[in-house]
Amino acid sequence: MKRISPKTNVYELTEAFPFLTEPLAEAFPTFAPLKNPAMRATLGRMASLERAAGMADVPVAELLAKVTDLVRQHTGAEIAVEEADAAGDRTAKVAALKGIIQRLHAGGSLEEARREFEAVAGSATAAEIAEMEQALIRGGMPVESIQRLCDVHVNVFRGSLDRQETPPPPPGHPVHTYMAENRALEESANRWTALCRAVESDSPPAADALAAALKELAGVETHYARKENQLFPALEKHGFTAPSKVMWAAHDDIRTRLKAARAAITAGDLRQAAIDGLELARQISEMIYKEEKILFPASLDKISPAEWAEIRTGDDAIGYVFVKPGNEWTPGAHAATPAAPPAATGGTIPLSTGALTPEQLDRMLVTLPVEISFVDDQDIVRFYSDHAHRIFPRSPGVLGRAVQNCHPQKSVHMVEAILKAFKDGSRDKAQFWLELGGSFVLIAYYAVRSQTGHYLGCLEVTQDVTGIRALQGQRRLLEWD
Repeated sequence: MKRISPKTNVYELTEAFPFLTEPLAEAFPTFAPLKNPAMRATLGRMASLERAAGMADVPVAELLAKVTDLVRQHTGAEIAVEEADAAGDRTAKVAALKGIIQRLHAGGSLEEARREFEAVAGSATAAEIAEMEQALIRGGMPVESIQRLCDVHVNVFRGSLDRQETPPPPPGHPVHTYMAENRALEESANRWTALCRAVESDSPPAADALAAALKELAGVETHYARKENQLFPALEKHGFTAPSKVMWAAHDDIRTRLKAARAAITAGDLRQAAIDGLELARQISEMIYKEEKILFPASLDKISPAEWAEIRTGDDAIGYVFVKPGNEWTPGAHAATPAAPPAATGGTIPLSTGALTPEQLDRMLVTLPVEISFVDDQDIVRFYSDHAHRIFPRSPGVLGRAVQNCHPQKSVHMVEAILKAFKDGSRDKAQFWLELGGSFVLIAYYAVRSQTGHYLGCLEVTQDVTGIRALQGQRRLLEWD
């Protein structure tokens, strides 16, 4: 290697000059993972020197100068530094992609869009394709419109995406776990598809076999819950919201298909279950492709090692499907020191009636037989009670997140309507209830106001009231044993 630029790949650089790993890690602590061959061969492949400089919070010119100086010291050779207008190239390519998709939405043909893509931006990366979606939404295109033609978009870019490889990070890294789950989901989807295709054969499967296979495939909901509660919030911190909004809408379509297939099996209509089921399997397979060719590469490009460590720590709160994270990669030195739970120090927090220590207040909120979340007056999630067995998943990734981003796009307008009514004082409460997995769940939103009536935020309270609804007669204190 005789030349380097901001676009030079970190893995290729350290392969050419292996001695660089130690001194770079010493000069820039963020580069410590380079000393691990597995990390170097995986995440290193995804990062340019420009990206690495951003992670290390140093000017790219300073990093380039350090590399050339180290090479000179160790080999006596001089390597040239090329300037690269990477930002300009990327902006132009994203604009070209945006134009192609806009013309497709306006009625252009798929084949013409493919030809234009190969001619204008055939080498577009996953991150650039994801940024194109971001630009379309900023330009006013509804999320629903993008989601409706999402499969068409992917087909336009499929040739370019197929040429790009995403080496999985080491076991234990969140992306490795997602990809391991995807392999298991593919096998589950294949088994389910075979059963659906056999429904009208000479030896159709029994309803019990279909129900069991569908239950296994429904594990995908845990996979999606982790994305929505952990990965999407991390991307939002980088201003990267469009792909997650589009994917969340697709998640909900898949959930709707699961529910329809389940209802058809319960009703004994196996033919309809197979019709819904084949489309369900196709949608899950397409989502796997979009994750591994667009979402995960873009995430590896934008999210820092320290942020991945936080994601890994919070993933356990949501859970996994089919697989457990390995241990070759651990948060290690990248992990932020976890906040200690509130502890009684003798001091108390004065309340409107009485006073409590921080520990007493924290344990009271956790002990209440309800799930509580609080959103402040700026619509930012500030608190949730961390129960061991929640009805709806929560993880630390939700804290500091705009509440609008915590809901699927199709229901955001209702969330905003409730908050608007709370803020203007026209409403103080909103209640909803639903049947969920055999339980009756009550969800209530309350406006929280100061003693002078100033809006402070929204309190969400969720409770399984199945047992309460079934109560009859009476039971007095003296009857307790």
